[in-house]
Amino acid sequence: MVASTKQIEKPVENAPVTQNPRLPSLTGMRFIAAAMVFFFHVVWLANMFGSPEAKVVLETLFGRLGFVGVGFFFVLSGFVLAWSVRTKDRAPAFWRRRFFKIYPSHVATYVVAFLLVTLVAQQAISSEAGILNFLLLHAWFPQMDIRFSVNPIAWSLACEALFYLMFPLLMRYIGRIRPERLWAWAAGVAVVILAVPVVAGLLPYQMRFPSPAVTDTAHWFIYTFPPVRMLDFVFGILLARVVMTGRKLPFGLGGSVALGVVVYALTPLLPGGYSLGPTMVVPLGLVIAAAAVTDVKKLPSWLSGRIMGWLGEVSYAFYLWNALVLVYGHKLLADSQGLSTPLAIGMVVLLFGVTLLLSWLLFSLVERPIMRRFATSRRRRDGEPQSVARRGSGG
Repeated sequence: MVASTKQIEKPVENAPVTQNPRLPSLTGMRFIAAAMVFFFHVVWLANMFGSPEAKVVLETLFGRLGFVGVGFFFVLSGFVLAWSVRTKDRAPAFWRRRFFKIYPSHVATYVVAFLLVTLVAQQAISSEAGILNFLLLHAWFPQMDIRFSVNPIAWSLACEALFYLMFPLLMRYIGRIRPERLWAWAAGVAVVILAVPVVAGLLPYQMRFPSPAVTDTAHWFIYTFPPVRMLDFVFGILLARVVMTGRKLPFGLGGSVALGVVVYALTPLLPGGYSLGPTMVVPLGLVIAAAAVTDVKKLPSWLSGRIMGWLGEVSYAFYLWNALVLVYGHKLLADSQGLSTPLAIGMVVLLFGVTLLLSWLLFSLVERPIMRRFATSRRRRDGEPQSVARRGSGG
């Protein structure tokens, strides 16, 4: 990453990155994004709080955090994969790693979710919805009972599957963009993302989606349609190249976070479709890029500590479990929508801990051992240093 010992001692701002280091701050940020989704689901899925005043506060603070958290994951995925790309890697090897990273844990939580929906909630799952969800194709369909079937958050994995499929081709062309033109390309992608709600408004009218105030078709197109969400992923790839080529960032980490807070607060003033995340893509991308620069400079950060690192490692599993634990944990412990505020807060804390425990188990028993055993071929495991073999497993 750096050319000399002198540069290690005194990092040069915006110096080109020639050997990509680990980015522990981004690992820690992954859990923050997963926690955003958790508290978003506290508001819209669990419905534990009986106090109208508490509900207003929760909706104001957390009612759009899920859209932000998912957008963060998509931008981060593009950034990290572009950052850790291997020069001699081939597409099949990359696809193999990605498959064993996301699919086994998806299958494990799919089975649990299927049993909970059919046996506990006693709801029928159509064969079409069940098969499409299992194959991670369900986000391509606008019908709500398909795209949010079984484990409702798995639609984002269908988007990631498309991202991974297209990544080798995207890198082939984005890697050819001249460094001085990267910001122009990133700005162009950001403009297209901001235009998506306008395009969605031209789609045929369907029933209104519960929240925010958009049609069901517009919600699908803006929020869950994989080709549209791939714009976030491409934006992340471009920002990774911005940092790697030493382009100047407009804000540091603190300024980027402040920009994100301001944009989050002002977004409700815009039409409903913008509350689904398009306005947050640029601030989130700048936060990710600035955190990466912090890690490149080896500056201290609480995000890169051991605890946040562990939480980041289990964040994917945490994301997979959170909706199931909130809905069915609440149903098991106190099947009521009118809990007092202190009791509801206690319930949230308890279910957060349960989600974290299940996440550790899924990571320890499924995700990590399968990645170690199957993500890299035996020939590559025998021929590569361990540090290199593991570097591409994140994201």
